[in-house]
Amino acid sequence: MSSSNVEKLVIIGSGPAGWSAATYAARAQLQPLVYEGAISEKNRMAGTLPLGQLALTSEVENYAGFPHGNLGAFLDSALPAERRQMMAPHAGEGVTGPELMELMRQQAVNFGTRIVTDDILKVDFSKRPFMLQPVDGPAVFAHCVIVATGASANWLGLPSEERFKNRGVSACAVCDGALPRFRNQHLVVVGGGDSAVEEATYLTKFASTVHLVHRRDALRASKIMAQRAHDDPKIKIHFNTALAEVLGDDAKGVTGVRLESTTEPGKGTTLDAAGVFLAIGHTPNTGFLDGQLELTPKKYLVWKKHFRTDTSVEGVFAAGDVADDYYRQAISAAGTGCMSALDAERWLAAQGA
Repeated sequence: MSSSNVEKLVIIGSGPAGWSAATYAARAQLQPLVYEGAISEKNRMAGTLPLGQLALTSEVENYAGFPHGNLGAFLDSALPAERRQMMAPHAGEGVTGPELMELMRQQAVNFGTRIVTDDILKVDFSKRPFMLQPVDGPAVFAHCVIVATGASANWLGLPSEERFKNRGVSACAVCDGALPRFRNQHLVVVGGGDSAVEEATYLTKFASTVHLVHRRDALRASKIMAQRAHDDPKIKIHFNTALAEVLGDDAKGVTGVRLESTTEPGKGTTLDAAGVFLAIGHTPNTGFLDGQLELTPKKYLVWKKHFRTDTSVEGVFAAGDVADDYYRQAISAAGTGCMSALDAERWLAAQGA
């Protein structure tokens, strides 16, 4: 195989980690090729459309550098007209998820990043150059790969849940909990593990009451976390209870929930609430790797070196939520995206590639 037919660096994924990696890699003259994902119904349902999870988020108040203000004119000047016209008019608040992701994507493009709007179906990391097979088109070969495919929030699959996503239904309290719509309101958290208790505790900073809804008769959280939930006067725990329906309307978004007993069929109750937060876990998007990289028990990629983004295969790096089940924030994903590009650059230099 001619070296001219082998890419220096392929980045799989298009969230904050992927675009940050692409920007750093492009500035380092690595000519990165990004597979941003396909625009398909399958990806829409799985939450894996191009631009990542942040493209499904409304206001983003915790990403540094985008304070409250009207970004409309800047967006008009920074983005190509054909992509800008697909976006909703800027509302004059902070930056939104889709706006931030479009800006990050464009910054990578400005430095020469090439983009393919397709999924990588499978890979072969058993020999170099590495092989990546997209859904459409021939296989692509690369000296180096960064996996930045993220992790998808788990949802219950209720039609009403889908209807009110980003209008009161969220899978990230840290991302959305401080929004004005949730302040001094009754909020619902669904789940019973440490993440659910952490989300509920965080939301007590803003809510009047947090209803923690759990299907079983005891929390699965660690003892110290469970005790924290029991002791917090703002948290009301509903055991043996499941979320049956999210209530609301087009004008207000979420206005309440309908709960059902998991032990007494037909018994349930309705609560007023301005928001519903799902805390039933995330699924890292690592299935396409077919076990070729080391994973944690939760199926996240393992970083093999302290403060480095190396995976279990030399020349393959990981960035963002696909390897992070702890922070799961846009800014931390972008940081590891930068790290992975620098790691890739230095590895390629050492290889003489």
